[in-house]
Amino acid sequence: MDHFQEEQTLGKAYDSRLMRRLLKFAKPYWALIITCILLLLVVAAIDLATPYIIKVAIDDHIMGANNAYVVVDDAVDHPALVNIQGYTLLREDRVEDGFAVTKLELVKEDGAQLLKSADGGVTLTLSPEEARELRSYELRSILRLGVILFVLLSVGFVVNYGQVYLLQFTGQRIIFDIRQALFSHVQRLALAFFDKTPVGRLVTRVTNDTENLNEMYTGVLVNLFKDVFMVVGIIIVMFRLDTRLAFASLAMLPVIVVMTAIFRTRARAAYRETRVRLARINANFAETISGMRLVHIFRQERRKYKEFAEINHDHYQASMRELMVYAVFRPAINLVDFLAKILIFWVGGSLLLSRSVEFGVVYAFVSYIEMMFRPINDLTEKFNILQASMASAERIFLIMDEEPAIKDPVNPKPLGEVQGRIEFKNVWFAYVGEEWVLRDVSFTVEPGQTVAFVGATGAGKTTIMNLLTRFYDIQKGQILIDGKDIRELSKEELRRQVGLVMQDVFLFAGTIRENIRLYNPEITPEQIEEVARHVNAHHFIDKLPKKYDEPVTERGSTLSAGQRQLIAFARTLAYDPAILILDEATANIDTETELLIQDALPKLLTGRTSLVVAHRLSTIQDADVIIVLHKGKVREMGNHQELLAQKGLYYNLFLLQYKEDFSQGAGVG
Repeated sequence: MDHFQEEQTLGKAYDSRLMRRLLKFAKPYWALIITCILLLLVVAAIDLATPYIIKVAIDDHIMGANNAYVVVDDAVDHPALVNIQGYTLLREDRVEDGFAVTKLELVKEDGAQLLKSADGGVTLTLSPEEARELRSYELRSILRLGVILFVLLSVGFVVNYGQVYLLQFTGQRIIFDIRQALFSHVQRLALAFFDKTPVGRLVTRVTNDTENLNEMYTGVLVNLFKDVFMVVGIIIVMFRLDTRLAFASLAMLPVIVVMTAIFRTRARAAYRETRVRLARINANFAETISGMRLVHIFRQERRKYKEFAEINHDHYQASMRELMVYAVFRPAINLVDFLAKILIFWVGGSLLLSRSVEFGVVYAFVSYIEMMFRPINDLTEKFNILQASMASAERIFLIMDEEPAIKDPVNPKPLGEVQGRIEFKNVWFAYVGEEWVLRDVSFTVEPGQTVAFVGATGAGKTTIMNLLTRFYDIQKGQILIDGKDIRELSKEELRRQVGLVMQDVFLFAGTIRENIRLYNPEITPEQIEEVARHVNAHHFIDKLPKKYDEPVTERGSTLSAGQRQLIAFARTLAYDPAILILDEATANIDTETELLIQDALPKLLTGRTSLVVAHRLSTIQDADVIIVLHKGKVREMGNHQELLAQKGLYYNLFLLQYKEDFSQGAGVG
């Protein structure tokens, strides 16, 4: 994916095509996701019930305790009945038609609480004990509602804990599958893909971008159901409580819709600009770190500092613009929330004064408005997560849609026991278009032969090695092993028979033993030590504190180039390949290690077909055949003495190197 394509995807807040592909990864976990949604609905229902229970406590049992009481017939059966001074009393609003006898108002006179009839015929002066008895049912009801509320909140806590745990577990499993699929796909891609794709970009895809998707699955996708359920549930409860207050509460809804639409547009543009600036920071920083030696040697620190400062300042400005968008939206929503509450206080207060609504209803509406605005306030964060997730998903799927350039045949032919005969027949190859690196190259290597390739830089030596291992596919011609076209073989079987030792040895973090074995359990510790002795690596390994279990840092930075090369030889020998490729394997090592390798080479080459690319001609003079390449073509072929006798390209290369060696006092072997 090039930089332009990446920028184009950054502004998308939602893409249904991408979402469908993301949901495919969630499909194996649908049961868990549905369980999470159901648990969220339980939590939402408890949240909805809480203000309503408090409203019942206020209106029915706290404020309602001040209502008038009536003297009722003894035949009336009701749990709220109370006997005061020989009178059976019941709150007026609880009396059914036909049961009321005398209405008594609850009043205060000179600090005493009285129950008086309108005509003054009945007056009861209540002692403190009688006043408590009068309200005993209300107190019991409030306690019962408190217990119910406590139980509901406790259940909500347990359910919410289970939902959060289950949701996070599900999200991590989905991200695990995405990472595995991405990593597996990247391993199947041909080297041509890695030639044009920076390593840092791939690392970002596997780490940061997949983590962005995790936040979408856990923070947006499932919680969206709760938000929708809450808003719909709040609106339904509001209209059931009081239609007038419900319409007053929703009066600010159009304002919210307009504000949200403006926010989405502005946030999308600000997010895109910030991400583009951040990508430039990453690219500049990675380039500077990679070229730090050159920066230091050419004293470019000040120029690179100014260059980075400009890019960093652009990112700072873009971040501040993005911050301004978010900083304005949330307070604006809070302001609308506050205005909605003021409207409820005004309308609700008017209705309270006219006694057409109860205080508990107004309280419930204030609580429900606050609950309704909560998901709207969270919209800023969720929108940002969704935007980042869509951009990350786009980048991830662009890699996963990359078709492997090197594919196995549908029905691969078995290679069988390899003799080691290699034949290049009229091979043409170009890395890009028709910029041919190899032109009509033909040669044959017989089983057990050692063939060396020499030539100037860019002649095509390493390319031949890459083609034999099928890291790249040729455009014309054929490459045969034991008479079988390598394109008709499976890559795994082909590469199992080919051992490769390169100039730049790569060692994995771990131990020396693990780097020789490469985690193959079939290679025993005895075999590891045997091959190490065979290639003269044992002498330095045995001197290390932990010997074969000595830790190896990334790329083997604690070992010398020669030590790394000896480990690479041991690793190759441990896998016992039928065909061996040495690509400039002795180019960057000291003289002492070179002597060890020169001693080990005959042991390594014996019984194998070997292809050797060498910069130092002295290392390949004993090769059975030397092939001289020039500008992608085979110019000369023969052994060392035959090529010298021809006095052609090889002869000139030999003389040139002889002069270099002579001037350095090395002599010529």
